[in-house]
Amino acid sequence: MILACQNIHKAFGEKVILKDASFHIEEREKAAIVGINGAGKSTLLKIIMGELSADDGQVIITKGKTIGCLAQHQEMESNGTIFQELVTVKQDVLDLEARIRSLELSMKHAEGAELQELMDNYARLNHDFEQKNGYAWKSEITGVLKGLGFSEEDFEKHVNTLSGGQKTRVSLGKLLLSRPDIIMLDEPTNHLDMDSIAWLETFLMNYQGAVIIVSHDRYFLNRVVTKIVEIDQGNVTTFTGNYTAYAQKKAMLREAQMQAYLNQQREIKHQEEVIAKLKSFNREKSIKRAESREKMLDKIEVLERPTEVKADMHIELEPQIVSGEDVLTVEGLSKAFPPQTLFSHLDFEIKRGERVALIGNNGTGKTTILKIINGVVPADAGEIRLGSRVRIGYYDQEHHVLHMEKTVFEEISDAYPTLTNTKIRNVLAAFLFTGDDVFKRISDLSGGERGRVSLAKLMLSEANFLILDEPTNHLDIVSKEVLEQALNRYTGTVFFVSHDRYFINTVATRILDLADETLTNYIGNYDYYLEKKETMTNFTSAPSSTTASVAEESMQSESKLDWKQQKEQQALLRKRQNDLKKVESRIEELETRDKEIDELLAKEEVFTNVAEVTKLSKEKDAIQTELEGLYEEWETLSE
Repeated sequence: MILACQNIHKAFGEKVILKDASFHIEEREKAAIVGINGAGKSTLLKIIMGELSADDGQVIITKGKTIGCLAQHQEMESNGTIFQELVTVKQDVLDLEARIRSLELSMKHAEGAELQELMDNYARLNHDFEQKNGYAWKSEITGVLKGLGFSEEDFEKHVNTLSGGQKTRVSLGKLLLSRPDIIMLDEPTNHLDMDSIAWLETFLMNYQGAVIIVSHDRYFLNRVVTKIVEIDQGNVTTFTGNYTAYAQKKAMLREAQMQAYLNQQREIKHQEEVIAKLKSFNREKSIKRAESREKMLDKIEVLERPTEVKADMHIELEPQIVSGEDVLTVEGLSKAFPPQTLFSHLDFEIKRGERVALIGNNGTGKTTILKIINGVVPADAGEIRLGSRVRIGYYDQEHHVLHMEKTVFEEISDAYPTLTNTKIRNVLAAFLFTGDDVFKRISDLSGGERGRVSLAKLMLSEANFLILDEPTNHLDIVSKEVLEQALNRYTGTVFFVSHDRYFINTVATRILDLADETLTNYIGNYDYYLEKKETMTNFTSAPSSTTASVAEESMQSESKLDWKQQKEQQALLRKRQNDLKKVESRIEELETRDKEIDELLAKEEVFTNVAEVTKLSKEKDAIQTELEGLYEEWETLSE
């Protein structure tokens, strides 16, 4: 055990956040903390970090173990560049390297016992340097930055000029490089694209320390964690397994809890009716029996209604009219924001009943495509045709369709003036706006609350073609599941952009991947997309002519790349593979010689010979310099 929370209690005023919360984390264990928005997940992280004191209970961390945390929002101030900021994490390695260089200079002029002492220190420091992976610290920083989505051009950007999301990625990079015994991450995937999330998943799965994650990204949790710590109404429960295993067990428990709650409510109502009837007899014996039942009723520990059942949104998406078979046709679509070209000559179609996901890295133009279809942004070239009887319902992740000055009630009543006040109240209650909540101004709502208002308007639109831009942003896991179920029941057509791979996997029947200014089509969900993409990559790199021909056929049908492009890609890949082999061979050669030098320096006839030690040290330095460049080249070629 590396960390334990014992009987943690925390309340803000009368609102209890945590009730006697207890759980523990083993060394190298990967765990997630889950719960609806406001359940107390971030509060628990702050208590573990000592940033917030618990009202009762204690947090125990194994003596000598280090802990690091990434919060959702970073207030990083630095005049340095991104690369320089990450170098600060390696200061102990740089100091160690400086001491080694200083010893080498001192050894040139030392003799006898002094030389022996310097040599002993030199060997010890070199060992420490190797243990800290000192020879590859630059490559390590480069690998982390590229993994988190920064290009080499970004390395020289000053931290003070970065957006909040970019600063969060820099902070995440520093935390990963510092390699504490316990890493705690609060919504780490919020500012990462799909490639960066996949890289982070691999990093955390292979991480030698313990990891605690708060995240709404269920696909991410499925890949990384083996334990779920759930906060529900202040109670903490531990489940073994990934998110899917937890969800299945939770559904069974929720059903059992709900049944127990309903049974108890029926029994209480029955007893109350019996008591009322006995009292109505107005006789001494019957009144005593009624009082006896009242005492028994008072002793009953009343069960609370399960939170998720009470808090679920209720979404019913259904088109008013049926559209034609051809819903959307796009031909030759191009868009650039000079000097950057987002995409050019895009062609695709969407048929009635399809649920199509548009995916791709940040900045490729996914949201722009949706805005062009909705007439928010003009295209540079191309044609967009909507089919017959197509009515669009648009969900904008920035919620520009909402009016910030209006109240929640006004937003719905002004958009749908034929609805009665009661109907509006009922709709808003289905989206968790009750009582005075309906009179809050849109500008005062959280991101999640604005998302629920947008979804309410979408439901009322009765559109037959839903265009959704990141619809799960700011929604908690329960609300995401409700939206997924509603979209899977929907008989219209859906075209959406999302980074939520679990959502894509559950909802999409087809995927369009936007990369390198063009689209690749995959007929299936996200799991199918990953499998097919890997197969295509393997085909492209395979030397067999038979495999190559299969790859050509597959790629022609799936990605619509022409024959010349395929050959160019294959030739480029083969060249990189050859370059990679050469680099690997040279690295192996240099590493072998480096070990030989270490063995020589350990021999008495060598380490007592100052001239020979100096010669070998110079050769070792030259080897390390060349290796640093080769490691970086190997990383680039491997990618």
